[in-house]
Amino acid sequence: MNAPAVNAAGAATTAPEPHGVDLSCLRVLRDGGRKLLVTYVTGGLRDDWVEVLEAMVAAGADLVEIGVPFSDPVMDGPTIQEASAAALARGTNPGSILDALRRVQVPVPLVAMTYANLVMRGGNRRFAASLAGAGVRGAIIPDIPLEELDDWARAAAWADVATVLLAAPVTPDDRLAELCRRSQGFIYGVNVMGVTGERTSLSSSAGLLAGRLKAITDLPVIMGFGVSGPEQAAVIAEVADGVVVASALMRAMLAGEDPDQIGERVAALRKALDAG
Repeated sequence: MNAPAVNAAGAATTAPEPHGVDLSCLRVLRDGGRKLLVTYVTGGLRDDWVEVLEAMVAAGADLVEIGVPFSDPVMDGPTIQEASAAALARGTNPGSILDALRRVQVPVPLVAMTYANLVMRGGNRRFAASLAGAGVRGAIIPDIPLEELDDWARAAAWADVATVLLAAPVTPDDRLAELCRRSQGFIYGVNVMGVTGERTSLSSSAGLLAGRLKAITDLPVIMGFGVSGPEQAAVIAEVADGVVVASALMRAMLAGEDPDQIGERVAALRKALDAG
């Protein structure tokens, strides 16, 4: 896949040809009765991180979120912070992650999760083009507030990269409606206030938020933050259209589990969702 042309300042001037699976498939799967499973892998965490991604897909993930490590991940809890720090210590950077993803061919969408500093370093359009050129069809950038979204959203639309927004339990109704209007592919509901990480239990606010979201949008409503295992995933999916599981899988990866073992964890999540 050819890289987009850039001008003398390094800004992309032509959008890359879109490839990879776009996020519209999530609505099709949801409408067919499937509960959606989104998994997460920190790019560059280990030499075999791409094999972990592929194992997740083979085990039943419907979308994989690729963490692009940043040194100050304000939304992430201890496990993802540890994974990000380990990846950075190995010399991982956005370019090395996207170079690896250019060689990946999986039948599900890939979405990048990162922070505004990395986006702004090279410029919105250049960053969006780099994602698209690697087959990444969506982006989650949690520290760009709704009021400051326009510049990124225009660049992402130009590159055919979906912008996925997060909604929290305390979000008021009018803002929730605007988040749903501007989010693309799906709306990411946050189960708990605070940072990412496993919880032994989730509050009733998760189900309440999923219900509020489903009442105002036809986007797939996928809930994340705090999902520790199959039982919790199945409970949340009773109300939501699906779940995101991140820290539990990265804890296993940090502990040295190989791609097949992590795939088994994803298969257990898939089984629980299918049985619900």
